[in-house]
Amino acid sequence: MTEFRERKRWVFFGLPFTFTVYTIKDDMITIEQGFFNKKENDCYMYKVQDVELLRSFWERIFGIGTVKCYTGDTTDKELYLLHVKNAKVIKDFILEASETARLKRRTVNMVDIGADDLQEIEIEE
Repeated sequence: MTEFRERKRWVFFGLPFTFTVYTIKDDMITIEQGFFNKKENDCYMYKVQDVELLRSFWERIFGIGTVKCYTGDTTDKELYLLHVKNAKVIKDFILEASETARLKRRTVNMVDIGADDLQEIEIEE
């Protein structure tokens, strides 16, 4: 079982002086935030629909990036892993793990393509 454990970092020098920890496992993404008041948010991997890597100029200079996950989760439609090291590796891992989790749970994503708006076409014989 592969696991990534990363801290949110400052953009300046990429220093990990924050109280946010991201844990990415094969089946779940967990975000722990706070020092005095702790908040923990989980998202099952099979709910992740797409992943995007965002890297600003300063993030590229300091070797960090932001991973944006589009999910079907109720609490967070967009899940951000802000300013983490190895962002590209984490993004690729989440993409593969989410696809594996969906196949394992036999969940199917259906996309509404607006088929209701199509007009009926009559075929003459």
